Amino acid sequence: MAGAYTGPLEQVNDCCWRIPKSYKPGMRVDGLIYADDELIESIRSDQAPEQVANVAFLPGIQVASLAMPDIHWGYGFCIGGVCATDPDEGGVISPGGVGYDINCGVRLMRTELGFADVQPRLRPLVEELFRQIPCGVGGEGRYRYTLKELRQLMAEGPSWLIERGCAVASDIDHTEAHGRLDGAEPECVSVRALERGRAQCGTLGSGNHFLEVQVVDEVFDEDDAAVMGLRAGQVCVMIHSGSRGLGYQVCDDALRELRGAPAKYGIALPDRQLVCAPVESPEGRQYLGAMRAAANYAWCNRQLLMWQAREVFQTIFGSTWQELRMSLVYDVAHNIAKFEEHQVDRQKKRVWVHRKGATRAFPPGHAEVPDMYRRIGQPVIIPGDMGRASWVLAGQDGSMQQTFGTACHGAGRMMSRTAAVKHAQGRRIDEELAARGVIARARSWKGLAEEQPDAYKDVNKVVEVVHKAGLAKKVARMRPIGVIKG
Repeated sequence: MAGAYTGPLEQVNDCCWRIPKSYKPGMRVDGLIYADDELIESIRSDQAPEQVANVAFLPGIQVASLAMPDIHWGYGFCIGGVCATDPDEGGVISPGGVGYDINCGVRLMRTELGFADVQPRLRPLVEELFRQIPCGVGGEGRYRYTLKELRQLMAEGPSWLIERGCAVASDIDHTEAHGRLDGAEPECVSVRALERGRAQCGTLGSGNHFLEVQVVDEVFDEDDAAVMGLRAGQVCVMIHSGSRGLGYQVCDDALRELRGAPAKYGIALPDRQLVCAPVESPEGRQYLGAMRAAANYAWCNRQLLMWQAREVFQTIFGSTWQELRMSLVYDVAHNIAKFEEHQVDRQKKRVWVHRKGATRAFPPGHAEVPDMYRRIGQPVIIPGDMGRASWVLAGQDGSMQQTFGTACHGAGRMMSRTAAVKHAQGRRIDEELAARGVIARARSWKGLAEEQPDAYKDVNKVVEVVHKAGLAKKVARMRPIGVIKG
């Protein structure tokens, strides 16, 4: 939808703005957008705040319809949208609150290499990563599964890959939810989705997905960074991908199957893209079974991408990945719905938290944070654009008090892909990135043009809001030095 948002935005504090539920008859709760004075001006430039207001219509929604500072227009929910629904109060599940790329997410792998070790071999490293790791629209990889194997993979997540030599126990321990959502029902996934996913596990895909070689540029919390095994000057690898064609098809199937559900259950919606069904309905359970299966597939996809990256580093540096200490810091989902316990109005409730372009940010002491991170809080990995920076944060208590344990997921687009391509006409984005010290390889000029740094907000400003709001605190910033994209 084109055009700027013209509805109300009331400033709550330096980091938060309110859309009052009086704005539209039918809103059950307020909308809350996390942003500072500068970011809120860019947020007003499209209709994403209107989507925040629309989500407030969903039955069973708790506290508020929320949005992170990387908010921008999306399908149904805005990107950066968060809401929790209570099934005991008629709460619904909405595919638009998860998105087409189910469990799109990001993982960070550290190494013992420093910039001085990698810089002389950076170009051959990037070229070999580009040769060996499949990327691009419809890209297929070397890992191919029968339908039976695919269903097993979706039921078990990346632990299924251990006995196949593509994962180790510590990889699983450092993945959100151990890479497996309980209740996955692969039998709910259509044959069409399965066929699309058979040869795409272990592939990057296109769009904003990437594999980046990065250097830890600055450490903001020495203690927390040490717990995560991070230090200034260290080389890391960041991987951003999701459930590929399988997840897209699961969402597409669900949107079609749920088309009549709102009328069937008497749910009035301001936007048909918010199509939903009660969590406990047959339609709701069908979607949840398939969504969880696709989420587990996505964790396997990122695991296989990391495994291939380890193999490339072994080839280029002549040491095993164990000798290079290429261990997973953490993997987080940012397009997912999960059943979690939260404090709502001084009462503990189990609610369905939809995070669409938003990252879990559980605080110190939370039972779902891995043992080694429990003292500092869950690692929160925030990719930026390929010319500036990415971040590692640690979840804080404020996330549980304000946002159902959630922080931002990235920089957030400022230009549509069409506008970005137009803006790049006559330019060589790869040469511009090279001038910044970044070697970039992509399948097409258009791919780089769509993802140029100018297309995104400054991730440093987005992270500053999350930090000041007490949702997650700064630990370390990484700058890109090599990137491959579809």
